Amino acid sequence: MQRVKKKKKKKTTIRRINDWLHLWLGLISGIIVFIVSITGCFYAFQQEIKDRIEPWRFVEKRTEPFVPPSRILDMAAVYMPGQQPTGLTYGHSGEAAAVGYIGRTNGKATFSVVFINPYTGEFLKKQTPRGGGEFNFFNFILDGHTALWLPYKIGKPVVGVATLIFVVLLFTGLVMWWPKRWRKATRNKSFKIKLTGSFKRANYDLHNVLGFYSLIFAFILAVTGLVWSFEWFDKAVYYVVSGGEMKQGHHHPHSDLSNKDLPWEDAMTPLDRAWYTTLETADDINGMYMTPYPADDDDPIDITVYHLRGQWYDHSEYFYDRYTLAPLEMEGSKYREASFADQLAMMNYDIHVGSIGGLAGKIFAFFISLICASLPITGFLVWWNKK
Repeated sequence: MQRVKKKKKKKTTIRRINDWLHLWLGLISGIIVFIVSITGCFYAFQQEIKDRIEPWRFVEKRTEPFVPPSRILDMAAVYMPGQQPTGLTYGHSGEAAAVGYIGRTNGKATFSVVFINPYTGEFLKKQTPRGGGEFNFFNFILDGHTALWLPYKIGKPVVGVATLIFVVLLFTGLVMWWPKRWRKATRNKSFKIKLTGSFKRANYDLHNVLGFYSLIFAFILAVTGLVWSFEWFDKAVYYVVSGGEMKQGHHHPHSDLSNKDLPWEDAMTPLDRAWYTTLETADDINGMYMTPYPADDDDPIDITVYHLRGQWYDHSEYFYDRYTLAPLEMEGSKYREASFADQLAMMNYDIHVGSIGGLAGKIFAFFISLICASLPITGFLVWWNKK
């Protein structure tokens, strides 16, 4: 009899500790979780909204091929004199090409984009979405989502810690939700939201029931976010998924420096020739990205091909020796040939924003983020009402 009582008391103590953690961790992290979640709701549809409000990003489809990178870059240089581009993007057949520039103005980081018609090489528009003095809504949302509008060195770790706490809250919340006895009354209370009762009951159900239904998906959103917050977390996830392999940092094959002084005798630029070679080699091209000017002498020409429109994970990287254009290979550079761990790493962004499931996936991610944003509010009201 004494053993039974002791065991029962131990369970009660564990439950009290769990409830205490859920309460205070929720109060500590609530405002941050709300900001990160509500900004995630807005950002889920940023591509669709930008497609509507930025008509210069689209061109009339034609049957002729795109002009090569050199013509795109020459036209962009007219509108960004003296600056070196950091990236060139070709979209699908109805999208404008875009040349990106990263720079600094008055000590402030800037990012500018010059949009070019990929069929004619004609200028469409120049835009400076960051550091240009104009308010950019989605940059504002992204800054809040990733760093709470604080300097990134400060805000990013804060968001990461709050997200870790949110993961703990999901599990402590599940313990609190779990009925002590499975009866009809407890099942109804655990799985149904009663909106016809008092405000306190409705609020409690919104927190308790919605928290349970969204738990798995909220956990996925949190984990995919933590991959960007902490390098150690990213490596830990890769280590577990790969079965014990260590994730390598950013790496790429290298050009052969012994060929550095060889004369380039082709009428085309090396980037143009590599681009045409990629067009002949790659399948299912729905976009391309390349770095026009490799930073170091041994850097290769790197061209990324996106195979699915509106999604980033299914891509292939093609590397070429910058002096001879000899093809270079790197393990894990092509999604369709990569290991499961590398594929999952490539899918991280698309999973996080819901685009992995197309428009339906984004809508679903929006509602999960909205529920996550509501949990700190309904949880606070539960605590306040109990006072």
